[in-house]
Amino acid sequence: MNLIIGLSFFSAISFIIYGIRSLTTAHMKLEFQRYGLAKFRVLVGSLEIVGGLGLIIGLYFSPLFLIASGGLFLLMLLGTGTRIYIKDPIPQTLPAFVFMLVNAYLFAHALGLLS
Repeated sequence: MNLIIGLSFFSAISFIIYGIRSLTTAHMKLEFQRYGLAKFRVLVGSLEIVGGLGLIIGLYFSPLFLIASGGLFLLMLLGTGTRIYIKDPIPQTLPAFVFMLVNAYLFAHALGLLS
């Protein structure tokens, strides 16, 4: 399995699980309230699920891979910014930052910027 496929499945499965949790658990409802983004919880959870599925399907249809990886990069850029804005400690901010970097790498690959 090459790096792009491995990172794609890692990111996709993580986002699908996190998206489902965002839509279904009381804990995530409280987290979105803490972020000050309660009204966006369903949208964000849905985008995470769609983005995760898009990464997997995009392995076979490259325009979708470009859109999904770019969208997830943007979502995690905003997520990292939110964590910094609400002054979360580094250990709580790090996962969003790492997923931002992973999806930036996938997006750059999809654009043909990486070999």
